[in-house]
Amino acid sequence: MTMKRLINLKRTEARRIFITYSAVVIAYVIFQVMSSSGFLSSSMRGMLVPICAYMVMAVSLNLVVGISGELSLGHAGFMSIGAFSGVASAILMQSTITNAPVRLALAMIVGAIFAAIAGFLIGIPVLRLKGDYLAIVTLAFGEIIKSILNNFYFGVDAQGLHFSMLTDTTRLLKGGRLIIRGPMGISGIMKIATFPMGFILVMISLMVVFNLVNSRSGRAFMAIRDDRIAAESIGLDITKYKMMAFVTSAALAGAAGALFAMNYSTIVANKFDFNTSILILVFVVLGGQGNMLGSIIAAAALTVLPEKLRGFSDYRMLLYAIILIVTMLGTNNAEIREFFTKLNPFRRKEEA
Repeated sequence: MTMKRLINLKRTEARRIFITYSAVVIAYVIFQVMSSSGFLSSSMRGMLVPICAYMVMAVSLNLVVGISGELSLGHAGFMSIGAFSGVASAILMQSTITNAPVRLALAMIVGAIFAAIAGFLIGIPVLRLKGDYLAIVTLAFGEIIKSILNNFYFGVDAQGLHFSMLTDTTRLLKGGRLIIRGPMGISGIMKIATFPMGFILVMISLMVVFNLVNSRSGRAFMAIRDDRIAAESIGLDITKYKMMAFVTSAALAGAAGALFAMNYSTIVANKFDFNTSILILVFVVLGGQGNMLGSIIAAAALTVLPEKLRGFSDYRMLLYAIILIVTMLGTNNAEIREFFTKLNPFRRKEEA
């Protein structure tokens, strides 16, 4: 967000944005120092990149659910498109671009582009729907993408690129490589995703979303969310603005998918199923619809929590569910919200 636009915003909104950026930067510095000093366990260090990826997923879905007011249940589909296209492009660039950070950045851009294209194509028929109908169709889209990737074969040899569906009929020449192996996914991935690149992607995502939300288009998103009929009556193109939010959200999800996938040596399409979409939606609901900092905190907490509860063995997921339910009840209780609002030092200064 440019300094000029930040100055022109209301003080409360500018403060909220500043706190969000500051919290992310401080958290990054703390965890980077802890990782360099050896204070983080190996399992926790391995979770830093997935946490960043899930933060971006939460912020991007919040643009659709929290700001635009549309319920999407297929966000993991865009993540899978970004993951597979990003990893495939990174493998193809491996011999020409030897610098790992540059290759990772290009792979995330490729993942974002492919996911944005998919978001645009899906959005043409889908975004004319609303409410439960939109949720059902986006859910179906996520399952369709998973099914396609489970039956997609893609390889490269001296003659170029080859692909096939359902069965492997690529017939690669000697020395060729089958990159996507249908239900076996992609294996032998060079793990080039890093925590600093994850931090950069989170910051870019916040910049994109905050700039969009506090622009004319962002005000149109919220007008459509609050009263669709009134928005149409003043001449707002509903489909155009919904498409803008949907494609932007898909692009960010695609970049996050590429980052996430290159933290592992193997990825399969089944990783990006309906449960993943619901998990990302939980990040948004728990953190607060329209609250980007809340979504980031929820994404980090709910990614780490199952791992920390692993010592409880069979009761791990039960405890996880209880903590989740209690937290949601607490955050949606008016008296509890009012209590924490009173503790806010900035609010006390404004009232004084």
